[in-house]
Amino acid sequence: MARPVGDAMTDAVQPSGIDWWSLLTDRDFLKNPYAALARIQALGSVHRDPLSGVYFVLGHREFTRIAKAPQMGRDTRLWADGWHNPDYAQRDPVGYRLLSEFQPQMINCDPPDHGRMRGVYEQNFRPQATAALTSMIQVEADRLIDVMPQQGTVDMISSFAAPLPLRVLRNLFEVSSEMDERIGQWSAALIKVGDIMMTAEQKQDALRALTQLKNFLRHHLAQRRTCPHAAGLIDRVIAASDDGTLDDEETLTNLVSMLVAGHETTVTLIGNGLLLLLNHPDQMARLRGDRSLMQTAIEEFLRCEPGGNMILRVAREDYEVGSMTIPAGALVIGLIGAINRDPARFDRPDALDVGRTSNAHLTFGGGVHFCVGAPLARLEARVAFNTLLDHFSCLELDGQPEWRLDRINARGLKSLPVRIGAAS
Repeated sequence: MARPVGDAMTDAVQPSGIDWWSLLTDRDFLKNPYAALARIQALGSVHRDPLSGVYFVLGHREFTRIAKAPQMGRDTRLWADGWHNPDYAQRDPVGYRLLSEFQPQMINCDPPDHGRMRGVYEQNFRPQATAALTSMIQVEADRLIDVMPQQGTVDMISSFAAPLPLRVLRNLFEVSSEMDERIGQWSAALIKVGDIMMTAEQKQDALRALTQLKNFLRHHLAQRRTCPHAAGLIDRVIAASDDGTLDDEETLTNLVSMLVAGHETTVTLIGNGLLLLLNHPDQMARLRGDRSLMQTAIEEFLRCEPGGNMILRVAREDYEVGSMTIPAGALVIGLIGAINRDPARFDRPDALDVGRTSNAHLTFGGGVHFCVGAPLARLEARVAFNTLLDHFSCLELDGQPEWRLDRINARGLKSLPVRIGAAS
């Protein structure tokens, strides 16, 4: 998507002189956004970009209200200066088709359609349901550990953090391991849809991936209808499709989102969290010695190094935040790296504390759009970190980690070289 174009700046907003779109694509910002975000946050919690009319929110209190407010939605078709209009369709037919075909899913819909779609999946992602997956996740984690060397240096992203969530999702979707590479390629192309700005090539790649993945899922569901199982995820989706709860496009696009978001969210949680521990050996030692801290540690990883830079909302109607009124049709971007480190909400916001108990981070969003797969991501992370600490007495950074710079929103590592040594 091209740089958004909006109305002129109103008097209600303090001019900040920030080139938001250059900032969000700056390589140094993508590697480490926190110093820049802290400087902007000190200027104010909410900023309006005069070029595009987009509102950027950096305050925890402000975005918590926005995320939970019924006046603020997630349907980008309501974005007055966005993609859902004839001019954009004529100017960028590939982008318009991509966003139109990616639209019919729960994350992009407001109530009541959102609740109708979410209800199909919610039961399978409740904590009790995901807890039943613990042994399967552990088996997959152990298999990955078993093929690692007993000592030496490994890339923990390609060897562990990336394949583990993909294997878990493949098992949930009952898909053959032969599809791992294709699913990974589709996911990498489609994750860029959340970047707001995309090149023409990225849009074409994403549209191709979306078409291919939908075709694969359509064929997969048709095969599964011939051999129904118990009440697993796919069976529930098929039932919802057959009884009319979901139409054909909603069925396919929600499954696409589950695969893409479910994979990337957990890859970044494991990878980013491990990097935090490697950079804070005192906290790693603390967690290694007291595994009862694992739950709070995972929440701290999510707060300190969230796997995304932005959370979107669109004003369904005029909405007041502080002394500012966000008009209906305006796009709002929550800058999660600033929100999660807001000194007005968190004590020592830049410090990693695996025992932090008051941790109202917004990495998984808030309100009705709180991430439906959060319990599964947390469970996978718990199994992953316990497995690594159990198997390796030595875990040390051995080289320069490489952040992914080919995406604006999803924040994760391309590589993480770690020196390992097996526990005796």
